[in-house]
Amino acid sequence: MDHYSAAENLKETTLLLTHHVAPKPNPTFPLGLVPAPWRPYLELIRIEKPTGTMLMFWPGAWSLTMAAYAARAPPAAYACALGKTLVGAFVLRSAACTVNDIVDREVDAGVERTRTRPLPSGRVSVRAAALYLLVQYALGTAFFYATTRGGAFWVALAQLVPMRVFAVYPLLKRVTHWPQAWLGLAMNGGLVTAWLELAPDADYVVLGTALASCWCWTMLYDTIYACQDLADDARLGVRSSALRLGARVRSALLACGGAFVLLLAGAGAANAHGAPFFVGAVGGAAAHLVWQAKTVDLAVPRSCGETFRRNAQLGGIVWAGLVLDYARALRAGT
Repeated sequence: MDHYSAAENLKETTLLLTHHVAPKPNPTFPLGLVPAPWRPYLELIRIEKPTGTMLMFWPGAWSLTMAAYAARAPPAAYACALGKTLVGAFVLRSAACTVNDIVDREVDAGVERTRTRPLPSGRVSVRAAALYLLVQYALGTAFFYATTRGGAFWVALAQLVPMRVFAVYPLLKRVTHWPQAWLGLAMNGGLVTAWLELAPDADYVVLGTALASCWCWTMLYDTIYACQDLADDARLGVRSSALRLGARVRSALLACGGAFVLLLAGAGAANAHGAPFFVGAVGGAAAHLVWQAKTVDLAVPRSCGETFRRNAQLGGIVWAGLVLDYARALRAGT
């Protein structure tokens, strides 16, 4: 399909679908707790779908725990920084979803899975979404200004402003099959912010290796995510790594998973971690990825969606191994 016919298809689909999608009769928690007029704005930031927030949170939590381990930071300081990292991930993910939906509203209208989102369904106007985004920018900037310092603030701010970072992702889907490669950088900037929170002196070997590991992980889970919409994306002229890889997608996912685990182990070795990290975090991640590979059916959208969400569990496994190693180091006093 050429670009002209794809654009015309998008316009026709948008005209057919906009203002004709009814709201869900039984809203997902916590949407049912707020008045109906507010729900589309909470849907816009995916508050009822926490997986994206957790996928953005975990790299920061891993990095923060590695920094706490290296600096032997007090548990109270670590717990406070962890809470700020979680709030920061929520703020960043919320703004990213809003700008993504503004840019992608016509594409979303033509995809079965996304056509009921607030913008393509007509429940939120583009102007209202843009104003909502500005409010998120203001609140996010205030939060990071109050809770971070020095280089950590500027890294967080660069992530927050999606015109620099996250808005590139939906635009890249029009010109390249590898938007996931950019997302691998955009999703994991919190890794740097979190490290600088407890260890102002950056360890570039540890951070660089950890960032490369998380990039491979993002490539893996977002390619699985893209497998949900293969037919619609092909029809609309939207590009993705899943479409480009075709029959080779499973082999590529295995390669990404293997690289993720090896680089994670390398980051731990560079940070002088002990057995709890290598057994719990690295071994646990490897085992979870093997389970994913055995259970996912890449030809079934529902299976791909479930496997994508399971990566939030993987993040918790890695973090648990890191926390155990951090606790061991504190007890040993080394």
